Amino acid sequence: MSPEPAARPAQLLLSVADLHVAYGKAEVVHGISMDVRAGEFVVVLGRNGAGKTTLLNAISCLIPKRSGSVHFAGRDLSHATARQAVQAGIVQVLEGHRVFHTLSVEDNLLIGTYAHHPRGDRSKLERIYTMFPEMAERRHQMASRLSGGQQQILAVAQGVIGDPRLLILDEPSGGLAPIVIDRILDVASQLCRQGLAILLVEQLVDKALRHAHYGYLVETGRIAGADTALALRQGDLLHRVYLGGRAPAPEKETAP
Repeated sequence: MSPEPAARPAQLLLSVADLHVAYGKAEVVHGISMDVRAGEFVVVLGRNGAGKTTLLNAISCLIPKRSGSVHFAGRDLSHATARQAVQAGIVQVLEGHRVFHTLSVEDNLLIGTYAHHPRGDRSKLERIYTMFPEMAERRHQMASRLSGGQQQILAVAQGVIGDPRLLILDEPSGGLAPIVIDRILDVASQLCRQGLAILLVEQLVDKALRHAHYGYLVETGRIAGADTALALRQGDLLHRVYLGGRAPAPEKETAP
């Protein structure tokens, strides 16, 4: 069942306003506004090429913004660097199981602490090993020897160890077995219950909505709809926008 609360949490954490992002002359994100509350699990849904990853990368300050604003925990990150975003508390786990293959599992995890501890903070390891026992068993193993699912779990663990306030997950299910996907989403839900905000882009719509509190639908770089996860699952807006194009205007009733 969806973990949907009675109402969205009051404390605003991330606020994106009228965001425009372009690659050269080609604008990909066209005036998106959205927000994430503290301790909230928010999912962004849309077809391939809708601009979802570009949106995440702009929020994380991995790419520049053409215009618009991003505020996080009271700070203006509209023109911040990626390092400044991480130091503010935003950590993004990139699509594609991106870990350092020539390093051990433990060294990969320590890299996740570098933003606040340039030499690494080993005191964070035991909490992570408790949360991810599969990583504890392989702490001295080279990341290159992990399976694709294990590498994705390591990538998520590397994000969590930095103690972010907002964890952004971009398509964590890509190419993975269902049991691994469920493991990652269950961990994300657990972290959310502990107060961490989650912003997820995911193609497995039903799985994502069953874990999320709130959802945004993105179509061709614009917000095409937004509602609670439960309302999106039970209504027809998701099918109209995600599967069949922009939702049509409601038909006018005619007199009998």
